[in-house]
Amino acid sequence: MRTPEDGGTERAFEVTFDGRPVEALPGRTVAAVLWAAGVTSWRTTRDGGRPRGVFCGIGVCFDCLVTVNDRPNQRACLVPARPGDVIRTQEGTGHEN
Repeated sequence: MRTPEDGGTERAFEVTFDGRPVEALPGRTVAAVLWAAGVTSWRTTRDGGRPRGVFCGIGVCFDCLVTVNDRPNQRACLVPARPGDVIRTQEGTGHEN
């Protein structure tokens, strides 16, 4: 994907992750946006509170679950990021942190 910085036409937009602004590029998944922002964990397990992020990257596992626009249990590796999305970390049970 080419951005204005490298001569392309794609324009970055902003999403919010746990209350802070994060830059996103069109066509990227929520997981890709978070990784690009240096965030590698956005869910904790219900047993022990261990951090989780992307594991399989194809929507088979449950490690990348996140809350997007008040909808819990969204697979970050499959959900496309959209301008204005509000993304929050999630406990293993589907409740927001």
